[in-house]
Amino acid sequence: MKLHEIKITLTLFLALFAIEVNAQTLKKVYDENINPIEQIDQAVEKAKSSDKYVICQVGGNWCPWCLMFADFITKDDKICKIIDDNFVYIHVNYKPNSNSEQAEALMKMLKNCGRFGFPVLVVLDEKGEVLHIQDSSFLEEGKGYNQEKVIRFFKNWTPKAVK
Repeated sequence: MKLHEIKITLTLFLALFAIEVNAQTLKKVYDENINPIEQIDQAVEKAKSSDKYVICQVGGNWCPWCLMFADFITKDDKICKIIDDNFVYIHVNYKPNSNSEQAEALMKMLKNCGRFGFPVLVVLDEKGEVLHIQDSSFLEEGKGYNQEKVIRFFKNWTPKAVK
């Protein structure tokens, strides 16, 4: 292996290590002990009674980008206000390699949203119908997320904007 190849390999390893260490320090937001389909059904009922939509942040505690997105939105007052005013926001735990009936049913219910990678944001109306699936990579900037892009996404999918 040439010296420049060793440097590239070492740089990539250190970058991945830094992301993993950062993810381990972030709060775990996905409840792995609840049925995600029941969780969604409950959120839809809550949204129906409050004239809101549901946002499902699908991913898991295994996903560093999922934890970073959850941390990012909770630390931004503007984003928190838009979410609180317009959405029932839930973290839907998904186990991509489980091949379980529950995982299959979840992906079917959410229109195979996992094809976009994780986290993926799914907007449901008050009936539980999928309105939009957002590939979160379009909300990224550098090693994190872009406030303007995230705010634009949420504002464009509020019940008022859609209706």
